[in-house]
Formats: sequence, structure tokens, C-alpha cells
Amino acid sequence: MKNQPPLRVVAIGGGTGLSALLLGLKQYARPAGASQPVLDITAIVTVTDDGGSSGRLRREFDVLPPGDIRNCMVALSEDSALLARLFQYRFSAGRGLKGHSFGNLFLMALTQVMGDFTEAVAASSEVLKIAGRIFPSTAANVALEATLADGARVKGETRISRSRQPIGRVRLVPPKARPLEAALSAIAEADVITLGPGSLFTSVIPNLLVDGIPAAIRSSPAVKAYFVNLMWQPGETTRFTASDHIRAIHRHARGKFLDYAVVNIRPIPLAAKRRYARQEALPVDNDIDALYRLGLKVMAGNLAQVAGKVRHDPAATAAVVLRLAQEGRRRRDQP
Repeated sequence: MKNQPPLRVVAIGGGTGLSALLLGLKQYARPAGASQPVLDITAIVTVTDDGGSSGRLRREFDVLPPGDIRNCMVALSEDSALLARLFQYRFSAGRGLKGHSFGNLFLMALTQVMGDFTEAVAASSEVLKIAGRIFPSTAANVALEATLADGARVKGETRISRSRQPIGRVRLVPPKARPLEAALSAIAEADVITLGPGSLFTSVIPNLLVDGIPAAIRSSPAVKAYFVNLMWQPGETTRFTASDHIRAIHRHARGKFLDYAVVNIRPIPLAAKRRYARQEALPVDNDIDALYRLGLKVMAGNLAQVAGKVRHDPAATAAVVLRLAQEGRRRRDQP
């Protein structure tokens, strides 16, 4: 890769899934001994969180939820020790402070000082010297609303994720939220665009409900890949197969755009499966034939990591992104 322009990655999502992916990608943004980055990273992050510290700050200060973006900044930060620990520090006591993380308060205060959340994110990213750029999917203060299988409507990401009824469709309230132009430019210039891993209806799909983002993804020459979740999320994706995830994404994006489904083939240990089964969660069935029938290519790898919870391994997942970015660059270079 020496003397070649860095491969451009746009990672779309939210929650712990996106931050884990970014943590793995960071090693390619600042590779040891290299004269320049292998990867140029842009993260586009959902802003519908209404729980915990982020939810309290939204209600009290009318700011966008900072939690998911804070996690992404920490994942990409140059100093993963002190500054990252500071931003993740959560107050365990104190009237009004208990439950808040320092990073959330920092972003909220900087937003008040600068008058713009996106500028506050950019300034915070400079403080942390992050290896990439982070954009909220929209600057609009939006909420998430779901229509469940029984016809009921549930508003708020937290309530939706706790529902035990299957989710039919989700939407933004108010609708017609606009994306950032910088995010659209990054999508247009990307070699690979990734969605997930992460909660399907509350971390991944909300980004596709922002006006202009699905169209920008569809028209980009980049390789587009979805990292299929490892386990059901109780209520949200109970009994969902890999192809069910893909159908939900394309339904909300109003058309097909994905090239790849990336699935895990590392077996989940029996003890972990039993532990998850008590919470009504099982490994997602990778119905490969159904994915092929949807017109997708399938990339499989040993992506699972079990350390208490079953999560995507950051290094293994990032290695897949690198391969897809190389394919995307070859696609762009073809006359």
C-alpha cells in the first residue's frame, strides 16, 4: 500500500458494534512503520438514543445524544489509555451527576459553547486525536418510532428495544431529517461502505431513514457490506435469520443496495449459548442459500469473540473490511 492513497472506509451504525469495528480499523489508520495510513476512516453514527446519560442530556439540554459518538471517538482515539478512560469515566455518585459519563458532559458543554453539535464533535475529535472522522447521521433532533406486528406504535429507542412484539417498521419523528453534506461526500468517495454490526432496528436502520443517505449509498461505486449480527436481540430480532436482516435493511432503504453479507462461522461455545438462551437469544442462522437468492455475495470468517458477551472480534472484523476496501478500490480503478 506504500505511496498509494489510503483506502476509504465509511462505517455506518451505532452502539457497541460500531465502536468495536472502529477499534479494529484504527490499527490500519496508523499502521506501525508505515509512511501513511492504509485506511481513511469515516464513521456515520445514529442519533436516536434516548436512554441513560444520553437520554437525560437530550431531555434537559435539547442536544443530540452523545453516547454512541463518544464511544466511537474513544475507539479511534490515539491515546487509548488516559484520555479514553477519562471520556468513558462514569460518575457513581453526586446529585445530577450520577450515571453520567464525563465524555457525554464534555460534548454537551462544548455544544453549548460552540452552538453546534457537529462542530463540538469535530473539536472533541481533535482533543482525542482520533484516527478518522465522525459524523452524526443528521443534525436534527429526531426520535425513533416503531410499528409492531400487532399494530401498536412505540416511540423511543429504549422502549422499542424492550418490546417483545416483532417490529414491522421504524421511522424518524419528525420525518425528513437531512444528512450532513460531509457525510454524503464521504459516502460518494468511499471504497467500502459497511453497515453493522449492531442492533438492527435501533442502531443500523435509523441511519437509513435520514433523507438522502440511502440514495447516496446506492449511487456510490463502493462495495457495500452488512455485518450480520451474531445473536438474536430479544424482541428486536428474535428468530431473525441473516436474510431477514438483509430484507429489513432493503425494505427501510426502499430498495436493494448491499453487495455482501458478512457472516460468522466460528462456533459459539455451548456455555455461552446456554447463557444467552436464558435471555431468549440464540445464534443467528446464516441461511446462505437465501442470501444468494437475494442477489448477495457472502463472505464468511471466524468473527465471533466470547469474553463474557458474544461480540464481533475487532481485529478479525477489521481485516474483512480491509479486503472489501481493496475490492472497492479495484472496482473504482477499472476503466
